[in-house]
Parts: sequence; structure tokens; C-alpha cells
Amino acid sequence: MEHITLLLAIVVVTALVFDFTNGFHDTANAMATTISTGALKPKTAVAMSAVLNLIGAFLSVEVAKTISGGIVNEDGLRTEVIFAALVGAILWNLLTWLLGLPSSSSHALFGGLIGAAVMSAGWSSINGGTVVTKVLLPAIAAPLVAGLAAMLATRLTYRINRNVTDPNQLKSTAKGYRAGQIASAGLVSLAHGTNDAQKTMGIITLALVTGGVLAPGSNPPMWVIVSAGVAIALGTYLGGWRIIRTMGKGLTDLQPPQGFAAQTSAATVILASSHLGFSLSTTQSCSGAVMGAGLGRKGGVVRWSTATRMFVAWGLTLPAAGLVGAAAEFLTKQGTWGITVTAILLVGGSFVIWLASRRQPVDHTNVNDTDGADEPQGVVTTAIAAVQPPPVGAPVSDLMTTIPAPASAPDDPARPPAKV
Repeated sequence: MEHITLLLAIVVVTALVFDFTNGFHDTANAMATTISTGALKPKTAVAMSAVLNLIGAFLSVEVAKTISGGIVNEDGLRTEVIFAALVGAILWNLLTWLLGLPSSSSHALFGGLIGAAVMSAGWSSINGGTVVTKVLLPAIAAPLVAGLAAMLATRLTYRINRNVTDPNQLKSTAKGYRAGQIASAGLVSLAHGTNDAQKTMGIITLALVTGGVLAPGSNPPMWVIVSAGVAIALGTYLGGWRIIRTMGKGLTDLQPPQGFAAQTSAATVILASSHLGFSLSTTQSCSGAVMGAGLGRKGGVVRWSTATRMFVAWGLTLPAAGLVGAAAEFLTKQGTWGITVTAILLVGGSFVIWLASRRQPVDHTNVNDTDGADEPQGVVTTAIAAVQPPPVGAPVSDLMTTIPAPASAPDDPARPPAKV
């Protein structure tokens, strides 16, 4: 660490700030359903998640190696590029947090890194094959796989318990699902620390390589692993309450069996991808699982208006963070004054977003308010509700019609003669 320059130290600190924002931005991945169903109290849930995030950071370094030596070419890459990439990722994270949208912190980081690298050294600095196989394809597959698994698990769960009618058995079953939901939430938290903390480890390792402190292809040093784990744990404990409300109440109404199915499915997908070195979005995996669980229960409804805004944010994350990262890199290329201006813009932009969030604060006291649940449920749901028949026996007002007499033959002997 004695060779770390001032610029490199600034980059390391900025990377840890990103890790902190990643923590509170993605707390909803593990704890939104647990909080919304009442399985855990909000502050207890985020504290538990923070501890398991920290533990998870020590389980693997495969994703870190994918980022530090896979997405961009290390040769000739300047330390300023890493700083510019982090600026794009942090600002996008804060903006989507303000809007309560569960976008991908991972893709914000990748987008900022790609945009800054292209601005610095052109498209040849990007390893397109790695981006496609380990970033884009998992981004598409992960929410689909997690959603399908959660939907099937939810249907299986309700089918197994369809004949349970005894009140005591129902109460016991509900307690069991709540306990299972807490356990699965812990598994998601562990998986989140394993996958997402490594992304910051990879970025810091890449910065150390560009600064000449580490040799190309090196694993993250222990101090990097510890600092990244602590930063994401602190951010998780802060709690991203706006996004927790969206995932817990805004997408669908979950019951404990659905929460258990969603979290177990998401954790399985995340842990498997971490083992393979796929740097997928834990946010997309968990969001897909929540929607799948909502569709898996008979009568469950996904609020597609909220889901649509979320999908748009997913699609915009890579290019938007990339554009900000490219703009920041354009400034840092100008020298010391450009780096100073970029840092001022980062601090100023973050402060403005924080001030905007104070207008309608969301915290652990109102995270389960039903503002998101009262949101329109989309065109399809509205259309179905519009054509439903009224309940049997309900009075229908202003109903006027003429019922014609049944026709009969003129020579029908059973018909009395008409009066003239």
C-alpha cells in the first residue's frame, strides 16, 4: 500500500462509496418480501442482512476476477478511467434510489466502466465476448430463470397445502413459512455479499493494477476484501427503504409462502452464478422471483405499471451510466482541473439527489405503507375487472327493457281469442 498515490487513494475511496450505495440500493433484494409480509421487523431485517453481506464477501473472488481482468483490457488503462466509471455508477444508483426503482447496481458499474474505457482508449479496450457471455446473457436469463422457478415453487407450495383446513394447522403452517422466509432471506443476503461485494473488489483491484501496485491478473488483497465487505454491510444496514417499498408492496402482494418461494429461487440463481463467475444483477434476479411468486398464487396480480417502469430502468442502466462515465472521463482527461471538477460534480449531484429525497422521506416507520399497492394495476388487470359480472343478487338500477310476448300460431286452440 506504500505505492498508492493520491489519485489512486481517491479512486479506492470512491469505489468504497459506490459499494456503500450498492448496499442500501440492493437491501430490498434480500429483505423486501420479509419486511412486507411481517416476518421480520424492518430494522431487524436490515441488521441481519448487513451481517450476512459481510460474511458473504469472504466466500469467493471469482466475480472480482471477471471484473478486474475480463470486461476491459488492463494494458494502457489509466487510473482516471476507473474514477470516471465510478462517478457514472454512483450517480445512477442514487437517481434510481430516489425514484424507488430496483435497477441493477452491477450494470451501473459495468456501464460506467465501459463508457469511460471507450472514451479513453476506444472500443478496442472492451472485451466484447466477456461482456456478452458474463454480463448481457446472465442479465436476460437470471430474472427469467428466477421468476419461473419462483412461480413453480409457489404453485407447488399452495397445491401441497390445499387440503389443510384446520385452524391450528393453518397457524402452524404460517409460522413455518415465516421461519423459512427468514432463513431464505438470510441466504439471499449471503449471496448478495458474495456476488455484489466482489464487484467493488474487482474495481479496486483493477485500479491497483492500472496504478502499478499489483500485477495484471492478481487476486484482490485481503485489505480490499475486508474494506469492500464492511462498506456494503454498512450501506445495507442503512436500508434502501424506497426500493424496499417498491419490491415489497409495489410489484405484487405477497404472502409468506410466496416470499419463501421467491427468496429461495433468487438465492439459488445468485449463488450458482457466483460460483461460475457470472456477474449477474442480484436486483434483476430478486425482482424476477418476486413477480414469478406473484403470478404463482391463484388470484395473485403483478402490477405491470410498476414492472414496466422497472424494465425501462433496467434497459437504461448500462447506456445511461455509460454516458455519464464517458462524460466524466472526458473531463478527467483534461488533467488535474478536470479531475477536480468531476469530483465536485459527483459530490454536488449526490447532495442534490439527497435533498430531493427529503421532500417525501421513506424509512423503517412507513416502508410498509400502501402507496405502492394502491397504484393502478395495469391495462390487462383493469380490462378484466371491467368485464366481470356483478355479484349474484346485487340490485341493478335504471334497468329498462321490453320483453316481447312469445309467438304462437294463429290457429293454436290453447290460445284465448284476442279481445277487440
